[in-house]
Amino acid sequence: MRALPVAARLYVGLVVLGATAVMVLGPFDGIDPGTLVLLAVLFVVAESISTLVHRGKTGISPSSSASLAAVVLVGPVGAAIVGFASCLIFRRQDLVKRLFNGGQFAFAGYAAGHVFQMLGGGVGVPDEDAFPWIVLPFAVAVLAYSLLNSLLVAGLLWCLGAVRIQRPRRVMWRPLATLELSSLGYGMLGLFIAAIWGAVGPFAVLLVLIPLFIARWAFDQYVSQQRAHDSTLATLCQAVETKDYYTRGHCMRVAKAAGMIADELGMSAERVQTMRYAGMLHDIGKLGVPTKILQKAGKLTEDEFAAIQLHPMRGYEIVREIDFLDEALAGIMHHHERMDGGGYPMGLAGEEIPEAARLVSVADVFDCLTSTRSYRTAWSAEDAIIELRRCAGTQFDPRMVEALVRAVDREGWEVPDLVEPDEDECVTHHEPEAPAASVRVAGETTRS
Repeated sequence: MRALPVAARLYVGLVVLGATAVMVLGPFDGIDPGTLVLLAVLFVVAESISTLVHRGKTGISPSSSASLAAVVLVGPVGAAIVGFASCLIFRRQDLVKRLFNGGQFAFAGYAAGHVFQMLGGGVGVPDEDAFPWIVLPFAVAVLAYSLLNSLLVAGLLWCLGAVRIQRPRRVMWRPLATLELSSLGYGMLGLFIAAIWGAVGPFAVLLVLIPLFIARWAFDQYVSQQRAHDSTLATLCQAVETKDYYTRGHCMRVAKAAGMIADELGMSAERVQTMRYAGMLHDIGKLGVPTKILQKAGKLTEDEFAAIQLHPMRGYEIVREIDFLDEALAGIMHHHERMDGGGYPMGLAGEEIPEAARLVSVADVFDCLTSTRSYRTAWSAEDAIIELRRCAGTQFDPRMVEALVRAVDREGWEVPDLVEPDEDECVTHHEPEAPAASVRVAGETTRS
């Protein structure tokens, strides 16, 4: 507790004290102790099997179904007690977090219970006559529960200084909406628990817990598979980057930039991940390019640059049998195409170039310009953006460029090596000695 800022300590204390007051003051009329205990057990178990999502930063648990079942079966105070049972979860967690979570869930359950009753919902096992009319007040109670939970967490983050007020257009609504919809889905399951409670009694807990454990196991398998995919691709990236000191970290930074662009364009979570994969592996074909060419500090000969031009096709050949890459394969194969048709390996133009390739192309050159290479020093992010905009429409898809600009403006970009650009050096330092179809930015032939 001492490690928290003063504002956060006061906030957590107020939430816990308020929840305690709600539970102590009651009233407790009509609350069946056996039902209350079983619902608390269900809540603790469900909260203990929560799963981390959205890059491991946010947890989703089915515990809201138990809390909202309590809203119907034991009323607002009972729901508050069930929610406060979060303090007893089985995961390793410090005391302050346990207490805050308990207070948060207690307040949310208490508020949802009163909303449910205000709209005509009755406390107790719903009978056949209660349907379908009970659905409306319960749905509103679910919304109130989710909203209050979100507000309480946002308040703590604000006290910790972890969030800042942003303009609405800057907020990434897609991940938030996904999490909220998942939470609302679990919440509606609470009405199912309440409905079958009268028919099967405490056995309703088992009917809910068994599918929850199965769902958790299946989701864990999926998460483990995704981590295995990421680890495998990261290893391939390292294999490429060991050949060229100046590209250390390049693949992962391009993956990050590709994900930022995809997020900004509103792509689904699956496609965003695919764009990251394309960014990670876009240079995998350089495994077939001689190291002396990749690390050459001077001008490239036409033959040497021709060897580099083969890397997109070689990359495609290396990874084309990896099924989960899907659309990423097109990004790997065509990320050096140009909008005006002057790129390689196939000379595609405009919309002929796959969207993944147009996206990765911008992410790739942006990181290339903002990183020190064997043939020039790094540019600032601002100078790189100016250059990308200058080349939009001829080399780059303008939509991708502007998406990157908005994403960098919102999230920032960490430049590995920042030196003021020397345009004369960038224009002439690594030109091939003979003309070649190539990707050029500010007159330079990029090797990214």
